[in-house]
Amino acid sequence: MKKPELMSPIRDWASLEACKDYADAVYFGVDDLSLRARAGIKLKDLPAFVKACHGHGIKAYLTLNSVVYNKDLIKAEKIAKEAKKAKVDALIVWDFAAMEIVRNLKIPFIVSTQANVSNWKAALFWKKLGAKRIVLAREMSLKQIKELKKKVNIEIETFVHGAMCLAISGRCILSSYLYGKSSNCGYCSQPCRTQWLLSDDEGNVLINEGKYFLSAKDLCMIEFIPQLIKAGIDAFKIEGRRRDPKYVRVVSKCYREAIDAYFNKTFTKEKARKWKEELASVYNRGFSTGFYFSVPGREGIGFDKADNVSTLKKVYIGDIIHYYPKIMVGSLELKHRGIKQGERIVIEGEKTFIEQNVSSIHLKGKEVKKADKGEGVGIRIEGKAKKGDKVFAFKSS
Repeated sequence: MKKPELMSPIRDWASLEACKDYADAVYFGVDDLSLRARAGIKLKDLPAFVKACHGHGIKAYLTLNSVVYNKDLIKAEKIAKEAKKAKVDALIVWDFAAMEIVRNLKIPFIVSTQANVSNWKAALFWKKLGAKRIVLAREMSLKQIKELKKKVNIEIETFVHGAMCLAISGRCILSSYLYGKSSNCGYCSQPCRTQWLLSDDEGNVLINEGKYFLSAKDLCMIEFIPQLIKAGIDAFKIEGRRRDPKYVRVVSKCYREAIDAYFNKTFTKEKARKWKEELASVYNRGFSTGFYFSVPGREGIGFDKADNVSTLKKVYIGDIIHYYPKIMVGSLELKHRGIKQGERIVIEGEKTFIEQNVSSIHLKGKEVKKADKGEGVGIRIEGKAKKGDKVFAFKSS
C-alpha cells in the first residue's frame, strides 16, 4: 500500500511557502480559464513558479478547468503550450477541447471533478482517452469509490477537506443567473451563502428566522484518513485556492501528520481529535463528512452562519516598512494595534509567509516588552520579509 499524494491549493506564491514542508503536490491556476479566476499565478511567472515547486520536491499541477467557449480556444492552447515549456507535471482539465489540446501536446492530464465521474465505466472511458488520474465526483460514497477502484486500474483523487458546493460537481448557474458572474468560468459570487426566503404562488413568505438554507458546511475527513487510505485513493486533495496561506499551512500540516501517522502505526482517535481542533482554528464553515458515508441531511448545512466560524481570527497589526537581511530585523509600523513579546504573529506578502512568536521588540533603540498602536518598532523576523508585507496577530473568536 503506497502513501496517497497530499495535494494543497495555491492562491499565490505565499501559499507555496506555507505548504512546502507538508505537500507532495500543489494545484493552481493562471490568469485565465481556471475555476478560481481571482486566485493563481501569472502566466509569465509560470516557469519560475514550477521551478520553485520542483525545488521543494513538490509536483505542480495546473488547472485549465473552466468552461471553454469558442473565443477561449486560442487562449487555452497558449496556456497549455506555456505549461509544457514550464514543465508542469500535469494539467487538470475536463472540457473535451482542452483535453484534446493537452493530448496533442503530449502533456499528462488529470480529469477534473467538474467531469462528474461517478461510476467505473466513466472512469474506464477517461482512461482510454489517456487520463493519468481522475478526480472523482464529490457526490460519490466511500463504498462507490472502493467499487470503482476495483474495476479500473487508474489513479483516483478525492477531496478530503474544504468548501463543499451545493451543485453537483460544482456546476452551478445561480451566480450567473442572479449576478451575471459565471461560477463555471471562475467568478462564483456564492449566492448559496446568503439568506434565502421561501414563498408560494400566492405570495406568502416563510419566515426564515435568519437561517441559511443552502450554505453547505466544509468537508473534513481527518478522522477517517485510515479508511480513505485502505480504499486505495491515490491522492488527497485539499480545497481552498482562495483561502489564505495560514489556512493552507494548517490544513496541509494536519493531513500530512495524519497520513504519516497511519503508516507509522501511530494514528489514534485522540490525535485525530486534536488535528480537528487545529483545523477548526482556521477558516471554515463548520465540518461534515460530505457524501462519503451518506447523502448529507440537515447536519451538512450551516443554518446559523454562512461565513467563517474558526476559533481563531487574524487581526491586522501593520506593515513592514523595511527589512534588514543581515540582522534579520524588520521595521514594523503599528497601524491598527499594538504588539507584545511572546504573541503569535504571521507575516504575509505576495511571496512571504512567516509564522512565528515575537521574540524581541525594539522601540527608539531600546528593547521593550510591548509597543502601542501608532508607534514604529523593530522586530526580529525568522525568515526573509519584504517591504509592504502585512503583519497579523490572532485572537480567539
